[in-house]
Amino acid sequence: MIDYQYCPRCATPLVERSDPAEDGGRLRRICPDQGCGFVHWNNPLPVVAAIVEYEGKILLARNAAWPEGMFALITGFLEHGETPEAGIAREVREETALEADAIDLVGVYEFIRKNELIIAYHVRAHGTIALSPELLEYRLVEPAKLRPWRAGTGQALAEWMRRRGLPFEFVDRPGQ
Repeated sequence: MIDYQYCPRCATPLVERSDPAEDGGRLRRICPDQGCGFVHWNNPLPVVAAIVEYEGKILLARNAAWPEGMFALITGFLEHGETPEAGIAREVREETALEADAIDLVGVYEFIRKNELIIAYHVRAHGTIALSPELLEYRLVEPAKLRPWRAGTGQALAEWMRRRGLPFEFVDRPGQ
């Protein structure tokens, strides 16, 4: 999340203002230079997430920046001009070398802490797993043994399990 202090167009220090008539009174950072007109909207970023099903199991991966034992879904940002379905197929391919056979929407979830909007899919995939440098390791987990986490993509995993009649308990963080 970018916390602008200065206008990225003219370098004038930004000020906080609200306009009840235009945006319901939300506080926004704007450029006070009348000729510039920059407004920092601070909208959430769209992120795609995949519950990757591979040979009947769910693939969870550990990002290189995460502590040992923390595994989660495959995720990534959408590229300009890309549909969410194309974006998640690309992310699965880039991060695992797997090809998507089927892509089904699970749901859309807020991740307020990171100012993201997660579009989650169940992706059936095939091929040989080869992780990108972004990921250190992976686990293949039987669906009934999955333990969704309370935030972000964990809500999507819980919904996917619920639709399949699988019992689950939430854990505090991914991979527990």
